[in-house]
Amino acid sequence: MLKLLRLFVPALLPIVSIAAPPPSTPASVAKGKQIFSIHCIVCHGENMDGQGPAGKALDPRPRNLISDKLKKGETRDELFKTISEGLAGTAMIAYGHLPTEERWALVDFILSKRKAKNK
Repeated sequence: MLKLLRLFVPALLPIVSIAAPPPSTPASVAKGKQIFSIHCIVCHGENMDGQGPAGKALDPRPRNLISDKLKKGETRDELFKTISEGLAGTAMIAYGHLPTEERWALVDFILSKRKAKNK
C-alpha cells in the first residue's frame, strides 16, 4: 500500500506556478496612483504622509509611506506582501481581493514616490 501511495500521491498534488512580478513601468506607476486615490488616500493621505482624514483617528497611525521605515520591508516583494496580507495589530487591511496587477501597480507608485523623495 505504501508503495502505491508513493507512486500516486505526487501525481495528485497540485502544481503551483509562481509568476514573476511584472516590471515597473511608467504606466504601472500611473495606474498605481489611480488605485492609491481610491483605496489608500483616506488613511495615508494625499501626500502619503499618514495624515488622511481616517488616518488621523487610527491608533496606531498609518505609516508615512514616503519617509517612514516600512514595517515588513521595503523591497517590491515585501511591499506587495504587505498590501496583499495587511498588517496584524494595525488598521492596514489586506487588499488581496484586488487583482494582482493592481497590487503591483500600487507597489510601483509607492516606491516611485519614496525614491523621488530620497534622491
